[in-house]
Amino acid sequence: MNIGRLADDNIQRFGEYEFLYHDGHRHTNVAMNRAANRLGNALKGLGIRKGDRIGVQLLNCPQLVQSFFAAFKAGAILVPINPSLRVPDLAYIYKDAGLSVLISSESCLENINAARRETPDLKAVILVEETGRDDVLFFDQFIEKASDRLAPEETENDDTAVMIYTAGTTGNPKGVMLTHFNWYTHVSGYYDLVLLDSWGMTARGTLHEQDGGQAKSSSPEGEVFGVSRNRVSLITLPLFHGYGVFALSLEFLTGGKLVMLSRWDPVLAMDAIQKHRVTDFRGVPTMYIQLLNHTLAAQYDLSSLKTCICGSAPMPLEIARSWKQKYGIDIWEGYGLSEATTVNCGNVAGRRPPKYGSIGLCYQKFNTIKIFDDQDRALPAGQTGEIVIKGPGVMKGYWNKPLETAEAIRNGWLHTGDIGHMDEDGYIFITDRKKDMIIRGGENIFPREIENILYRHPAVLEAGVTGIPDPVYGEAVKAFVVLKRQGEVTEEDLMNFCREQLPTYKRPKAVQLMDALPKSAVGKILRRELRKLG
Repeated sequence: MNIGRLADDNIQRFGEYEFLYHDGHRHTNVAMNRAANRLGNALKGLGIRKGDRIGVQLLNCPQLVQSFFAAFKAGAILVPINPSLRVPDLAYIYKDAGLSVLISSESCLENINAARRETPDLKAVILVEETGRDDVLFFDQFIEKASDRLAPEETENDDTAVMIYTAGTTGNPKGVMLTHFNWYTHVSGYYDLVLLDSWGMTARGTLHEQDGGQAKSSSPEGEVFGVSRNRVSLITLPLFHGYGVFALSLEFLTGGKLVMLSRWDPVLAMDAIQKHRVTDFRGVPTMYIQLLNHTLAAQYDLSSLKTCICGSAPMPLEIARSWKQKYGIDIWEGYGLSEATTVNCGNVAGRRPPKYGSIGLCYQKFNTIKIFDDQDRALPAGQTGEIVIKGPGVMKGYWNKPLETAEAIRNGWLHTGDIGHMDEDGYIFITDRKKDMIIRGGENIFPREIENILYRHPAVLEAGVTGIPDPVYGEAVKAFVVLKRQGEVTEEDLMNFCREQLPTYKRPKAVQLMDALPKSAVGKILRRELRKLG
């Protein structure tokens, strides 16, 4: 199977409709598919063959969507790349992946040229803007004479479709290989358990059958169960992460509509929600925090929102409760990682309110999630251990890294490195990352617990906690805090607040006020950068 077929299936099922809105322009599903086909054919004309790696180094834009599906249909391996990476990181990814073609933008060209010197296999760089340079190709010109008809390349279920490079916290990033089968089972599994089982709806009336003229009766009356096509999803998270392939594939599968921002901006997001009557919003905690506390929030109508999902980082409980109080809608926290095809569980699974503080239930009926101890033995409900995942959502492995693959996947179980427990209902609660755990005098301390306490303080906008060296206890707790208004409280005020809320060994030894916390491209607070600050 080839995941690129989803674009063709979408047109066959739903006909032509407005699929994407971006930067003042509307794009139909048919127009997007034709452009992807032209690009796929043009790439083949350039010599791209099945299994070649194609890098896409773009912010959110229509050409990114077209590039993704062109790569799939051509049978190539898509390598999404963060445009903000530094030259050494880019050079490593270009060389390690063995890129044949790179699709990017003029703003990245200086770094691209510096990084590609060590990438002899890189045949061409394609830019989405016209530059007049003769050492790069212009996207529109490159595809204009190519055919807009392209049958997806025949691929095996186990053929790699996407290679996502994880952030290297202790070394170079690793290329996570995800197959066509990984993606299709993952997206269809989400559709099955979440959209159908949890939010499916019944409609009664006249049926219009699409059966090639084989209907025995015209326009019969009947009942249909399925997913509403009135869904409008706001895309603000960067699609160069694994989430991007999932989000795009889901909308092609379900006939949904997308409103896309090139990058996150809270005012533009609120304006888009109001203007386009957005129903679905997926974000990270930082985005919800900024929306809640924005001075212009009262000027925008967000009442069209029906589904608010949070992932990538733990949602502070106080933020979730404040959102519910202000907008009357829950934030459904979820969880996923690249090594398990990005979206693994969430509170949306089940027709019931979310359990705040939990990342929910497993999203795919064919995946299994358990809690293991240090000897890889399953633990009963309530006991804390490592979260492990088994099933078709688990990656094929790390690109050219068999030892790391064997360490991560043992007896078919993907060891996530995340610590948590499961309750009697199967809901999973993350305590923290193994590597983020602070050990003070033999006591295990998880940063998330201290961060949740700090978020209760009315003056705190954001908080990040990490361990620092301590001559007596080995490690001590340090908190980095951004205030809603500068000067509202002091470090000592926050230390006193923690003394009232936490046992002695969990209290921060130090609090440092910051103008901003270091974050990843998706807005996740980077504890590894906080550790460097000491």
